[in-house]
Amino acid sequence: MRSLRTSDGEAGQLDLFVGAGSDIAARDAQDLMAWPFFSLAKSKRVKPIDFRMGEVAILVEATAEHGMATIWDADVLIWVASQIVEARDAGKATSRLIAATPHEILTFTRRGTGKAGYERLKAALDRLQSTSIATSIRQAGARRRRRFSWINEWRERLDDNGRALGIEMIVPDWLYEGVLDRALVLTIDPAYFALTGGLERWLYRIVRKHGGKQKGGWSFDISHLHVKSGALSPLKRFAFEVRAIVRRQSLPGYNLALEHQFGRERLLFVAAPVDPFASARRRIGLPPVEKGA
Repeated sequence: MRSLRTSDGEAGQLDLFVGAGSDIAARDAQDLMAWPFFSLAKSKRVKPIDFRMGEVAILVEATAEHGMATIWDADVLIWVASQIVEARDAGKATSRLIAATPHEILTFTRRGTGKAGYERLKAALDRLQSTSIATSIRQAGARRRRRFSWINEWRERLDDNGRALGIEMIVPDWLYEGVLDRALVLTIDPAYFALTGGLERWLYRIVRKHGGKQKGGWSFDISHLHVKSGALSPLKRFAFEVRAIVRRQSLPGYNLALEHQFGRERLLFVAAPVDPFASARRRIGLPPVEKGA
């Protein structure tokens, strides 16, 4: 870690944390997995998410210029959480001011590393910075709110010829504090990054958060999931898409099922049995063996 020699705003008060690259375990913040903080659509969303459940209150607001940060943009925050946890567990100092190359972030999140991938990354950073969040989560009282953006500020570092050398970003205290708390971070399957649907990605995160490795699994009413998702789609469409995900069984590490009780549809999920051979292949970076091979 080294000091950032700059007088620009908050960055001048922070040490620069350089991550460990892209070949590390993926970790996610449980608060982000459990609650509706992101748009699940690839099209621009400007309508706020205004969510209340018990003592939990979340208001997510977007700008007309950039739109709301999406669940694909949240991959950057997963990268941030993974870097901080990796350093913390190794006994190294961390900071809210983080440096990386676009290639590291794109490789970690299984994205293309060409020019188009870099442009999409910059657009994601703009949405993360311009999206405003106010929440009561991890505040002393239900009436207290913490307001922040997912990224306080970010900038490119360029060489004398205008070529990109890397990116520096500052994440908010709320996210940083949550990531440093060992009880609030979970390891996720790297296959998560291959999920293409917004609802599919959100469903994996909430299943991973609540189902974990519990032998008996977990379950939710579909209507309850619809409320927790913050999705703009009506319940009927939401339920249709969940049924399609259940048919595909596309969530890595989990088996899904549906049941009907007292006129209500309910999603059940349980951790799939671990194949020791497949697990060993993943640990050494080998691809899974295809069925029938």
